[in-house]
Amino acid sequence: MDTFTARLEGAWEWWSAAIEEAQEGHWVRDAVERQVMADIRAATNTLHDGRLAPFTDDSWHVRIGRIGNWAGVLRLAARAGGWELRPILGHSPTQPAGMAELLSGIYAIGEQGEIWMKQLLGGELPPEDEIAQAEGFLTGPGSIEDLELFFYD
Repeated sequence: MDTFTARLEGAWEWWSAAIEEAQEGHWVRDAVERQVMADIRAATNTLHDGRLAPFTDDSWHVRIGRIGNWAGVLRLAARAGGWELRPILGHSPTQPAGMAELLSGIYAIGEQGEIWMKQLLGGELPPEDEIAQAEGFLTGPGSIEDLELFFYD
């Protein structure tokens, strides 16, 4: 079922599979993968001024826009590296997991941001708790923002 909870659980599963492969030494990023990750980090800087998620002082458009921007950045990153973004809902990450699985897991949350933005522009407010959970997945301690800390290469 395509719910935000399923997306978030799947995103963590795919992210964890890739990180586990890297930490066990089965996936060692190459120069292209390291550069793409640096570019993703630069392009998705949340400019949160050190605040922790959720960013309730910001407007809905800014909050959802931050999340949705990840989708476009990840589509470009996947194209640049030749990786295929795969649907995560109802699928397990392939083994060994690597860059495609990592990007696919994160993409699921960015894609949800795009869905929320369409709803917002149509006058429908998304659930506040889901926005906060997506912000927490992408930003703050132990999140995607800290991604580089999980690699030992």
